[in-house]
Parts: sequence; C-alpha cells; structure tokens
Amino acid sequence: MKLRAVFSILGFLLIYGALAGYIGWNGWLFLSQVAGWKNAVFYSCIIALLALGYIVGRLAQSAPLGWLTTPLKFIGSYWLGLLQYCVLLLPIADIAGLLLKWGGAGADIYITAVGGVVLLLLIVLLVLGSRNAWSPVIRNYQVRIPKSAGNRQKLTIAMASDLHLGTVIGNRQLRKLLRKVEEIKPDIILLPGDILDDDLAPFLKKGMKHVIGQLEAPLGVYAVTGNHEYYGGKVPEFVAEMNSIGIRVLMDETVIIGDEFAVVGRKDKAVGSQNGGRQSIKELVEPLDRSLPVIMLDHQPSDLAAAADNGIDLSLSGHTHRGQLAPNHLITRRMFELDWGYLRKGGLHAIVSSGFGFWGPPLRIGSRSEVLRIDVEFGEGMTKA
Repeated sequence: MKLRAVFSILGFLLIYGALAGYIGWNGWLFLSQVAGWKNAVFYSCIIALLALGYIVGRLAQSAPLGWLTTPLKFIGSYWLGLLQYCVLLLPIADIAGLLLKWGGAGADIYITAVGGVVLLLLIVLLVLGSRNAWSPVIRNYQVRIPKSAGNRQKLTIAMASDLHLGTVIGNRQLRKLLRKVEEIKPDIILLPGDILDDDLAPFLKKGMKHVIGQLEAPLGVYAVTGNHEYYGGKVPEFVAEMNSIGIRVLMDETVIIGDEFAVVGRKDKAVGSQNGGRQSIKELVEPLDRSLPVIMLDHQPSDLAAAADNGIDLSLSGHTHRGQLAPNHLITRRMFELDWGYLRKGGLHAIVSSGFGFWGPPLRIGSRSEVLRIDVEFGEGMTKA
C-alpha cells in the first residue's frame, strides 16, 4: 500500500474517531445528568461498537465469524445516519447550552432540556427516515416519443435502480419490489445498476438470485452494472448469475425488442480502463436504425448532453439516491444536471430515480425508496412531453 493511501486512511480514522468521541461526550453529559450513569468504560464500549460496527461488518464478511457481520453492519448503518445529524445538531445545541449556562440557567435546562430536544429530533428523523427507506412507493412518469414503434403505440416500463442487495437489504425487501412490479403490470422491466451492495457472496448465500429471478414481463428484464458491482470485483460472475435467471445484463450492448424499439445498456463509468473501459454513447448508437425509439440504461446520469446529441429518446438512471439524507441533495443537485426526477433536453426524456434501496444508513430524509412506472406513448409527429 502506498504511503499516501496509508496517510489518507489514518487521516480519515482520526477525523471519524474525533467525531465519534464528540458525539459520545455529548451523550455522556446527557445520560449522566438524566439517568445518573457512572460507568464511563461501559458507555465508551457501546459508542465504540456503534462507531466501528459498519466498518468491521464490511471488512469481516469473509471471516470465520462472518455471521456476525449482519447485525454489526445493521447497527453500524443506523449509526452512520445518526452521525450526520448529530454533527449538524450538536454544535447548535452546545452553543445554546453554553449561552443558557452563562445566562444563569441550571443544568436541568442547559443539559436536560436542550439534550431532550436533540434526542426528540433524532428519534423523529430515525422513525421518518426508516419509513422512507423501507416502505417503497410507485412513482409515475408519462413521456411521448415522436417515433413509430411498429404496431406498438404504448409501452409500460417498471424501473428500479440501486437495489443494493447484500447484508442489510435482503429477500424481505426484495419481495416488496416484486409486489410493486406486479401492481405496475409492466411490458418490460429495467434495472439501471447497483443491484448489488458491492459483495456478490450475500446475494448468492441468501438465495436472493432466486427471488429477483421471479421478476417477469412480456418483453423481458434487462439490467446494467452500477459502480457498486465494480467495487465488489466480481462483475463477470454477477453477469453470469443474472443471465442464468433470465435477467440480461447489457454490457455496452443493444437489444432490439420485437423490431419496435431499442434498449441500450452501458457499462458503468466506474469500469474506468478495465477490460477496455466502456464505449461512448456515439459508438453504441452508431449501428442503430435511428427511426426506432431508443431507450438507454446508464447508471450514472452524467452523460445527458451526449445522450441528447446522439438521438437517445429516453435515458434512465439512478446512482444519486437524491442525496439519501437531506441536506445532501444540495450536493447531488450541484454534481448532476439532473439528480432526481424528469428533464427534457432537446429530444431526450431523462429520468433519474432516487433508488429502491439505500447505501449505508437504512434511512431516507428528503428522498423515498421508489419503483418507477414509466408510460411511454409512441407516434410519428408527436412533439409534446
């Protein structure tokens, strides 16, 4: 490992440890005042378990006691979400507490009352965020493509991005996806990447491939890779497993569906220069009959201008999670031209989903777990969105 990488890891651990210590210190002030806690060693062990749970859970997945990774990662995941909001709320609470103390207020006000408000806010965020993460909704879009699709006038697409199947999201949540797709009754199902949460092993060990393999639609089920499939380092194995259950993973490939429309699937940009990298949109569409409607799956919505310039009619992406935890959406909004929802760009209809699953904390604030129903109407001469 390069020296620079070592210093980066050490720097991260120091900052992360300082933040965990700061949160732990605030918690100790509150609990020792309200509940009379005296055993600081036991309390410190609890904070250490929470703070290290997610990291240890990810690193120890292949260890002899790998069965412990699920509860560790689950507990640690919630900690990561609470960590963000503690970092946002506690400095404000500490300043308010100091001002109250300097103003002559007693500990029951500047510690108990202020700490109680923070605790209540964290509980509300935890409950609301869990509901938003674990209870998916169907979100509807309608688009018109001014091209003929043979005898087909309409197409109903069910789309679900960012499933992040692994140690936290498993078969129970996956069955919710099946039920939502059944409600939609789609003609075709499209999965724009991050089906895995890095590691292929839990997907296979827990039999998730047999559950997701129950997704069915008359025109088939198609997927592409996301960045997390590449992080896991088992892309060829993942593609083979998906293909074996009837879900075709398009790796810079195009399929023509019933001589009616084309589905283009891009490798995720995380592939970098591995195995020749990925093709440009121009290279992918060059052999196509441009009179056909063209639908593109591209996990990251970072190439919308190129999609519009090269005749893509409908672009479907995920990746952003819409920031997952507000106010992170302010960051994703600056990073991407479209970080969530719908955008018309020339002849292109672009749709970006906040995703079905989540990464890290099983929480969503300002975003929602969703499955998209996209109703497409075809017809020459149509120009309206």
